Amino acid sequence: MQSFPVSSSILSPAHLAQFLQKPYSFSSDTTCQLLKAGINHSYLVSDGANKAVFRVYSLNWRTQTDILEEIRLLNLVKDAQISVSYPMPDATGNYIQVLNAPEGPRFGVLFSFAKGEKLLTFPGDIHYKIGQIMARFHQLTLTLDRVTYTAKTLLVDSMEKFRPFLPADTSEMQFMLSTQQYLLNQFASIDYSQTRQGVVHLDIWFDNLNIAKDGTVTLFDFDFCGNGLLCLDIAYYILQIHSTETDVTEFHKKKEAFLRGYEAITPISDEEKRLLPMLGESIYFFYIGVQCDRFENWSNSFLNEMYLKRFINLRIKRWFDFNQLQL
Repeated sequence: MQSFPVSSSILSPAHLAQFLQKPYSFSSDTTCQLLKAGINHSYLVSDGANKAVFRVYSLNWRTQTDILEEIRLLNLVKDAQISVSYPMPDATGNYIQVLNAPEGPRFGVLFSFAKGEKLLTFPGDIHYKIGQIMARFHQLTLTLDRVTYTAKTLLVDSMEKFRPFLPADTSEMQFMLSTQQYLLNQFASIDYSQTRQGVVHLDIWFDNLNIAKDGTVTLFDFDFCGNGLLCLDIAYYILQIHSTETDVTEFHKKKEAFLRGYEAITPISDEEKRLLPMLGESIYFFYIGVQCDRFENWSNSFLNEMYLKRFINLRIKRWFDFNQLQL
């Protein structure tokens, strides 16, 4: 009987282990374990004591050019001696594998294993170190053939993806619409002569870095990398400190430690500092749009009207009120 077409699938870890043995010269004892099924699927690959992570991109999520540009960036980051999970070529020098999944061809890339563990909260000296790492990353000078994060990308396109998921007459949707206009006005007032632009990660937070016992911090998951204001990364990181630190005093202490670490490498202009609250809010808009856009292959198990209302009230509106932004 012919198989029914699917829009999204999870590839068998056992069969992936077999598939990876030949291109990467792994042994027949290689095992594979699903770590995370999100927009992309991540698998832990183990060959004896050697470990790596194989990422399988969702169908039509990233083009080959997008992925090759991510790989180019990561190799430059590695060459700059910034601790990062970097792409690993196969025996023929190719970085991208093509897997014929039920929904269509999907791309896969093998990445080095990041030692350590994810920690929800950590002391100020680690935040200081992450500030230094981010600043060094921002010193790389290149432009990627990938998305450029603008007001339209973050606020307009995202709202169009979000609109079908929440009724227009709810107070939460009314807040999102009025806040969108406020943020668009703020973007229009930016003094770009006082801001730095370049390559951004756009997703540096506790879920995308591992911390080892010796204090080494390793960044990974550059899937959202692109071009834009460098202070977007700073804004998002501060936003995430706020989301994990319920004590206001602790939040400010760790935020300042992060900023000191960053400015120990390179200064942040007054204009960039002014923009941090509104840019953080704008990235919240972007990611709620991503969740809605990828409903079929990621968020359908939890993304509903109640979830969106809670996210808006407990994340987006909370950050807006905390910074006393005025509509």
